[in-house]
Amino acid sequence: MSEPLAPDHQHTPAIRVMLMPKDTNAMGTIFGGIILSYIDQAGAIEAYRWCSQQLVTVSMHEVEFLAPVFVGDVVSFYAETVRIGRTSVTVQVDVEAERRVRGEGRVKVTEAVVVYVHVDGQRQPTPVDRRPPELPEG
Repeated sequence: MSEPLAPDHQHTPAIRVMLMPKDTNAMGTIFGGIILSYIDQAGAIEAYRWCSQQLVTVSMHEVEFLAPVFVGDVVSFYAETVRIGRTSVTVQVDVEAERRVRGEGRVKVTEAVVVYVHVDGQRQPTPVDRRPPELPEG
């Protein structure tokens, strides 16, 4: 089982949700596909900081489910840009669950790297138009 996290996280989550019985799998824990869907949304929210037009998800890799998520957990999705390419933005998403019902504190439950491509109106790749000063083109 994952170690509980310190009470104060350094970042503001892109998304926070309380997961419900409708989100469970056959084992009674939260279905991994639900978590992946929220990871995609949280990553896109972060990637849109650098793009003025539409984004498409091109890959989700290095996904690691570290601990189960339970009904009633409040789940936070933290997203950080780790690379900006010519037309792509790569985002690291870390997922934490607050185990309020179970009284176990906060636990890191999932992590993933998601790549988005900036596209124009014809859905063709187009250069990323904003770039943070600390992330050179790579």
